[in-house]
Amino acid sequence: MHECQLSSRERVRLALAHQETDRIPIAMVCSGINEPARSEFDKYVRSMGHDNLGSYLAALLDIATVGPRYNGPSLEPGRDIWGVKRKPVSYGKGSYDEIAHYPLADAGNMDQLGQQSWPNADWFDYTVLPERIAAAHAGGQRCIIVYNGNIFETSWYMRGFENMFMDMATNPELAHGIMGRVTDFYIEYFRRVLTAAHGEVDLVFTADDIGGQDGLLLSLAMWQQFIKPYHVRLNAVIHEHGARVIYHSDGAIMQAIPGLMDMGIDVLQALQFDAAGMNAAEMKRLYGKTLCFEGGVSVQKTLPFGTPGQVVEEVQHLIATLGKNGGYMLGPSHTIQAGTPPENIFAMFETARNFYPHG
Repeated sequence: MHECQLSSRERVRLALAHQETDRIPIAMVCSGINEPARSEFDKYVRSMGHDNLGSYLAALLDIATVGPRYNGPSLEPGRDIWGVKRKPVSYGKGSYDEIAHYPLADAGNMDQLGQQSWPNADWFDYTVLPERIAAAHAGGQRCIIVYNGNIFETSWYMRGFENMFMDMATNPELAHGIMGRVTDFYIEYFRRVLTAAHGEVDLVFTADDIGGQDGLLLSLAMWQQFIKPYHVRLNAVIHEHGARVIYHSDGAIMQAIPGLMDMGIDVLQALQFDAAGMNAAEMKRLYGKTLCFEGGVSVQKTLPFGTPGQVVEEVQHLIATLGKNGGYMLGPSHTIQAGTPPENIFAMFETARNFYPHG
């Protein structure tokens, strides 16, 4: 089928409908390239005859991000709409923004939640969305994605990671109180976004890391009680507006996939196959007739520490396995880290562009 040239939007929509396309859709959902790897990759693509990294990626990536304009209360540097404050922590030639203040760290009861300043969906201007979507389509029709419904993560960003888990065990009313308020915001926010977009949004990114390297961060029973119901509510609103849910979780989450599907996700994102029990062929066999996938190329091992040939081999394996009969969009499993060789990043993109195992 690769003899026919599809638009990015057509390519992704066919993949989401479990049909094979002219080439595998390529995306960087919940991803990026950290410095100095980004600057090094920019130099590399120029040396390979491209104008710059921006134009190279613009011609390659099939999914574009849009969002409303923030016009709420002024935020001090490092503070987000939830009151969470972050500060840069250096890793050498760059830095990560790590949480320095959890606004609900000292909360102990529901009254204290009532005293917290919670964000409001009124803080955003949604009228700019049609113009921003049109700009995203200017170079050719793209699949449009909006971010970022991470309910549990937003909750523990406010409360603290350890505190949130302790609440689930010893103070469930408080845990539900935080999660409920966060969910209410995201439901109203995405309802307004999707209404203003007039059907032009294809994917809504949601997330909650529930897996670590060796297994789930919490029991499935606890997940069922404290996290799943809130995503069910949010996903129902997203589907009511004709968009699909793309859900991100890192880690070893194989045993959670049936519950995630029941929760209403359409695309599972990240695909950390370096984590325990994560197997692409098994995932496709068990769930691939209904569930779609995005990501998968290892940012832990292959991209940073492999050879270009090993990158090519991994990309071809993922496309041949997860892309059979559609349902797959290729990308890195998360942000490409500093120190990743530029030739490896190039090998990932160019193999995805040119490999047609099912054509």
